[in-house]
Amino acid sequence: MNKSILTLLCSVVLITGCSGTKPKLGVINGQLKSCPDTPNCVSTLANNKEQRVQAIHFRGEVKEAQQRLLTIVKKLDRAIIKDVREDYILIEFTSTFFRFIDDVEFYFPVTTGDKTMIHFRSASRLGHSDLGVNRKRFEQISAEFRVD
Repeated sequence: MNKSILTLLCSVVLITGCSGTKPKLGVINGQLKSCPDTPNCVSTLANNKEQRVQAIHFRGEVKEAQQRLLTIVKKLDRAIIKDVREDYILIEFTSTFFRFIDDVEFYFPVTTGDKTMIHFRSASRLGHSDLGVNRKRFEQISAEFRVD
């Protein structure tokens, strides 16, 4: 009986410990936080070509782009919208089994006219590799923007 309780307690600690500590995120001096030197992060502003993805280009105003983005994200599994600002959106995605959290940021820098550029950063809080999950998520969201 005691062995079962100990096993259960260890399992709970292990699983809840997988969420990691939330890093300091947001837009600082017109930039999203840099990716760490691990392959579990992709960003439109990354210096490393393996981590770099192309910004999303949207024909329309920032408010329209944000609404479209939020509509797309609300259809995705295990997404929690944490922060929506005039030029920034933060979303947390949680994996099914181990409850790993990926922090996903969108930055809408000020533009003129009817073209909006959307910068993106998605990074796992823990671990080294994410098996390409963050890149696949970006590609899925980006593809939804291209659909008329």
